[in-house]
Amino acid sequence: MKSSTILGIDVGGSGIKGAIVDLTTGTLSTERYRIPTPQPASPDAVAQTINQIVSHFEYSGPIGCGFPSAIQQGIVRTASNIDKSWIGVNASTIFSSVTRCPVNVINDADAAAMAEMRYGAGLSIKGVTLLITVGTGLGTAIFSNGSLVPNTELGHIILPGQAQIAERFASDAARKRAGLSWAEWGKRFNEYLQYLYPLFYPDLVIIGGGASKKFKKYGEYLDIPTQVVPALLQNGAGIVGAALAAEVREKLPTD
Repeated sequence: MKSSTILGIDVGGSGIKGAIVDLTTGTLSTERYRIPTPQPASPDAVAQTINQIVSHFEYSGPIGCGFPSAIQQGIVRTASNIDKSWIGVNASTIFSSVTRCPVNVINDADAAAMAEMRYGAGLSIKGVTLLITVGTGLGTAIFSNGSLVPNTELGHIILPGQAQIAERFASDAARKRAGLSWAEWGKRFNEYLQYLYPLFYPDLVIIGGGASKKFKKYGEYLDIPTQVVPALLQNGAGIVGAALAAEVREKLPTD
């Protein structure tokens, strides 16, 4: 029988975080352990940081890792918030080699959405669910009747009248750069939501990432014809979802 506890790791632009996750409840069995993301965040530097997290927990077994990139069969396809040297690299292979554990790497927003759909705000939701993680960038994930459409990367679209991608305009990092209040940022973020809504007509929008904890400060400024709610797992969703990704891989049939 597979263990119900798996190490989940969330790679972010400023920090790499990990914890042991109890997949029966979707909760962290340990305190989160965080190490600043190395600069530059090259493949070798990130792999060594992940190995430090594995060593910290004295862990041996399957590992799930959420990564800020489109991931195709373990291979990194984009690098907007990580070092460009990652493009074309098989992250799963590198992390597995360094940690000596089987590592399944998926897009970080996809990981957070998997957690919210199983344990959080998306539980039992039918139709189309759109999750947006708001942090250094804007990560997105779409579920249709419980099935994930991976690597949507809708933070990279260009809004009408803007000369930059959406995450440079409406992420939390953009809020900080512009010195915006949460109310001012909420109105700006609403422009992004109003653009996305008629493209997918989601039945539910979930706001994840660090901004989920501040939802009461800007939620009243979000105006689209569907329900918008904060992620219940908040910042923990990425770690929980990463562990779920490892569980999914472990259940796949082997040759």
